[in-house]
Amino acid sequence: MAGVDMDPDVARGLFEEGATLVLLGVPEGTELGIDYKSWQVGPRFRGVKMIPPGLHFLHYSSSNPKSMGGEVGPRMGLFLSMKPRELILAHWNRKEEDLDFSPSQNQEEVERVKEGLRELDPFLGPYPYDTLRKWVSLTDRLTKEVAEALQPLSGRVCAFSDVIPELQLTHTQDRAEQNLPRNETACQSMKEGLERLPRMKQREGTELRFSNIPKQTYPAGATPAQITQCSMDLTYALSCLLDQHYHQQPLNVLGELQFAFVCFLVGNVYEAFEHWKLLLALLCRAEEAMRTHKELFLGLISVLYHQLGEIPPDFFVDIVSQNNFLTSTLQDFFQFATGPGVDSTLRKRAEKFKAHLTKKFRWDFEADLEDCAPVVVELPEGVTLG
Repeated sequence: MAGVDMDPDVARGLFEEGATLVLLGVPEGTELGIDYKSWQVGPRFRGVKMIPPGLHFLHYSSSNPKSMGGEVGPRMGLFLSMKPRELILAHWNRKEEDLDFSPSQNQEEVERVKEGLRELDPFLGPYPYDTLRKWVSLTDRLTKEVAEALQPLSGRVCAFSDVIPELQLTHTQDRAEQNLPRNETACQSMKEGLERLPRMKQREGTELRFSNIPKQTYPAGATPAQITQCSMDLTYALSCLLDQHYHQQPLNVLGELQFAFVCFLVGNVYEAFEHWKLLLALLCRAEEAMRTHKELFLGLISVLYHQLGEIPPDFFVDIVSQNNFLTSTLQDFFQFATGPGVDSTLRKRAEKFKAHLTKKFRWDFEADLEDCAPVVVELPEGVTLG
């Protein structure tokens, strides 16, 4: 960890009020970071000091020694909410290649480490204060409660899913009883080969607990006209999500949008990016909601402003721009947010944001995307258009 240039008053304040992460036994060469910055652990590393109170994302990847190839494993991480002057203690578990935070529950051990903090100080790297502003802008809507509710029950956000077979079939007889193909003969096709592979599921407790985005966007018993309307204006689907997950605090859905983005951008979790896209599309296409939930959509513009400012420019050429996802989604948002009945503050903010994105990324929100292709609506069984 290199030294960080910091205002002396800020440094003094963080030294007095900042929290401390004492991480003992982390192998040399491990990639470890907090929030927006990461380092390669050296032989003297024992943790991080002067951490601003609040929510942080600690992440790390185990690695083989250089003599064994030096390969780096998948990134793991967890959200930590840190109080002023708090000390959190963890030991590296070599068998699991993970941090064990159970020592933090042992008050005697924590107090002993606190008493020896002065001797430990030269081995603690300072929090990367130069990236704090960025980190806060990406998580200002994410509360400790929302992060805890979304984080896997295992307590770890993993870049790669921990999967196990849906069926534990150890014998040929087991496969025969499930009518699965035998493996003795060569595959005749790719399809047959894929069918022979065991179906996998995520290990219980390791999955991110995102809100359920309704697949059905219209109420039960809806008429064909209502189904079409609810497929173009996703307000009903958004209301279902907010009622189910954020009834008390609707604006916490923006915290979930930030959680998904951070898990993707910093945690390398592709599944989180997919959820971010679905949640963003739901918010951007809720036309009626924009007339009734002004604060939610003002907040959405602020969240997106910071998120889109952090995606590496070449990334747009790759994943984000596939199928014009962002431009088509935001085109709908700008159309609805500047429509009739929308609060003037929200309308002006949306127009300003649109101009900013047009200038920064040279996106054209005025073009007819795919010549205004019609919305394909799936009708429920038994409903016909007559």
